Amino acid sequence: MPNTSPETNVIAYRAAEQLLDARDPRGALKLLDPVISAHPENTAARLLRARAFFLAAQLRAAEQEFQLIIEREPDNAFAHFALARTLQRANRNDEALGHFRLAAALDPRPDYLAAARFDQAP
Repeated sequence: MPNTSPETNVIAYRAAEQLLDARDPRGALKLLDPVISAHPENTAARLLRARAFFLAAQLRAAEQEFQLIIEREPDNAFAHFALARTLQRANRNDEALGHFRLAAALDPRPDYLAAARFDQAP
């Protein structure tokens, strides 16, 4: 990547956020790949890329990215919730439920609690 600077990476990240908000996950991925190549440890960029993979229906790539985030930050409730949604979309509902429940245990937001279905047996 020619002459990247921290500022260039921040601009690319912000532009990728806007593209994702505009429902252009593939455009966001193009901007995020160089940012993550330059800063592979950047969890925020990886989380944004995982969301872009999910919205682009690249479920395996989204799953891998969310798993990596969870390995680094096991208490990241959003990553657990998003991984669960990814697994659910791939018809892996039993695996998804475990992550929904972890997300709800880490952060008892109403949407996480509803997805966790604590009122039902596992």
